[in-house]
Amino acid sequence: MWLGKVVGTVVAPTKNENLVGSKLLVVQPLNLDGMNTISLQVAVDTVGAGNGETVLVSTGSSARRVMNSDNSPVDAAIVGIVDNIDLEGISKAQYWVQKG
Repeated sequence: MWLGKVVGTVVAPTKNENLVGSKLLVVQPLNLDGMNTISLQVAVDTVGAGNGETVLVSTGSSARRVMNSDNSPVDAAIVGIVDNIDLEGISKAQYWVQKG
């Protein structure tokens, strides 16, 4: 699993039948220092996440299981919305979870 920030949506009127009714979001992975990574990922939203929210993303076969189908063409699924992160032994300068 990894942390990311929702930065957009994907509209796909024609898609695999296992994805019908699923919301697709564009997620930018985050490093633990709060910096965005370069890559973007498309993930199926299973929790009602919205733009700008920090989310927890599951990948691979675990993401497919969230969709209740091992045959689903899903490689990433949003499985949680993050409200707060507490890190032990990290200085305030390194602590990144600030909304805005």
